Amino acid sequence: MHFHSHKENMTQVIAVANQKGGVGKTTVAVNLARALQLMGQRVLIVDSDPQGSARDWYQASQNQGYDMPVVVGVDRPVLETSIQKLRGAFDTILIDGAAKLQDMTISAIKAADFVLIPVQPSALDIWAAEDLVELIKARQSITNGKPLAAFLVSRQIVGTRLANDANSALEALNLPILAARTTQRVAYAECMSTGSTVLDLESNGLATSEIKAILQELQTLISTLLEG
Repeated sequence: MHFHSHKENMTQVIAVANQKGGVGKTTVAVNLARALQLMGQRVLIVDSDPQGSARDWYQASQNQGYDMPVVVGVDRPVLETSIQKLRGAFDTILIDGAAKLQDMTISAIKAADFVLIPVQPSALDIWAAEDLVELIKARQSITNGKPLAAFLVSRQIVGTRLANDANSALEALNLPILAARTTQRVAYAECMSTGSTVLDLESNGLATSEIKAILQELQTLISTLLEG
C-alpha cells in the first residue's frame, strides 16, 4: 500500500490543482500531507498560490508549536526545476496549486507525478475544470501519460448525492473520479484557521475518516496506474 521506498528519487509529487478558487485545495493538501506525515513519511508542502493560504496555515501551526509538514512558497512558475532538485529529499511533495494563474498551473502539472483536481459537485464547477483537464492531457501526450490525474469531489453537502448532471459532466472529461470525497464540515474550517488538521482535532472524527479514505484510494490508484 505504501508508495514510498528509500530508493533515490522515489519521491511522489502530487499537485492539488484547480484554477477555480474556493474548492478546498489548501484544506485537502495540508490534511493529506499530515496524514502521510503521521504514517512516517517525510513530507513537504509547496504553496504556489500568491494568496499563500498554506503558508498562513503553517505560520499558525508554528505559533501553536505544532509539528506539521513544512510549507515553502514558490511564487514563480519554476516548480518543475525546483521540485526536480528536491526529489529524493522527501517521500511526498504536495503542491498546493494557484488559482487563476495559468503559468503556475502549467508549472505544477509539469512538476507532478499525479494531479488531484478537487471539484465542487455542480456541473458548472466541473465544466470550469475543462481547461485544466486539457492542459493535463496536452502534457500527457508528450510525456508518455504523465502526470496521472483524477477528480476529487470536494465540499459536498452532507447527505446529498453527486447530482446526475454533475456526474455526467465529470465522466465527459474522462478522468477517474475518486469514490472518497470531502464534505462540508466545521472541522475543516477550524483546522485551517488554527494551523492544525482534522486528524489532530478529532482523530476518530468523520472528517479524519474522509481524509484517510481519500489517501488510501489515491495510493491504490497511483500504484495501479504506475504498474499499468
